[in-house]
Amino acid sequence: MRIMGLDFGSRTVGVAVSDPLFLTAQGVEIIRRKSPDKLRQTLARIEELITEYEVDRIVLGYPKNMNNTEGERCEKTQAFQAMLERRTGLPVILWDERLTTVLADRAMMEGGIRRENRRDYVDKLAAVFILQNYLDALQ
Repeated sequence: MRIMGLDFGSRTVGVAVSDPLFLTAQGVEIIRRKSPDKLRQTLARIEELITEYEVDRIVLGYPKNMNNTEGERCEKTQAFQAMLERRTGLPVILWDERLTTVLADRAMMEGGIRRENRRDYVDKLAAVFILQNYLDALQ
């Protein structure tokens, strides 16, 4: 079994999965949607990936503010968590995602990825950081 990490955004969801030993996280893809409220296809694709990678739980990035307060994005993430749990029957763990996008952006800069190309990868890399932080906490 594996663990799936998700970075839920207003128009995209970055997806990562663990290795079977729960040591490392690898980026899988970015699921894009045309409208923030259109989640049916997004949920269907997540279900396909759950089956493909034999996932038994999901770690969902929880976008707290830097001062540890919860804003509107947290409410939307909690609603997405409830949808995922209902649809997949799997536990969905909220995991603090503060600074993961900054870390992803910094890693891409160091990797020489041009600024205009970074948005094509940032959500997937943020999902990797979210999941890797969770995996490291398990050890």
